[in-house]
Amino acid sequence: MPRTLHSADHEEVAHAACAVSELLQMLWGRGQEAAPSGPVSSSQLRALTVLEGQEGVNLRALGEALGSRPSSVSRLCDRLEAAGLVERYPSAISRREIEVRLSRRGRALLAEFRAFRAREVETVLQEMTPAKLAALAEGLEAFQAAAARIGLPGETADGQRPADIA
Repeated sequence: MPRTLHSADHEEVAHAACAVSELLQMLWGRGQEAAPSGPVSSSQLRALTVLEGQEGVNLRALGEALGSRPSSVSRLCDRLEAAGLVERYPSAISRREIEVRLSRRGRALLAEFRAFRAREVETVLQEMTPAKLAALAEGLEAFQAAAARIGLPGETADGQRPADIA
């Protein structure tokens, strides 16, 4: 029987969720360091994820999505382009703007990271009892639904990613 949470319990659960988030970041960091194309920084990975959802975005919009200055975004894109992960094109709308798109290699790298992350999480989940696993799944679905109600981006029920994930 599920226990009833009180307001003090929300803080306890929030701290536990933060601890799990940090554990996930640590697990995923290992994947970033082991990338076949060489180490990829978290800011580079975030940029690739934004570009995946906003195909053909200009540098200004990419900077806004990342919360970064234009000069930083330009250098970031220089590194990503040098690694073959993005491609730059003149904008069809304005000759003064450049659009940035994921390359085929960039898409493959994101797919690799997601597969690595799923394997790492699955390794941990295999240590859980079926009842605890079912409770976790139910809790994660409820967490996603609550996040959606307050307007946070996330993966939809059918596994699709919205354009504004960063």
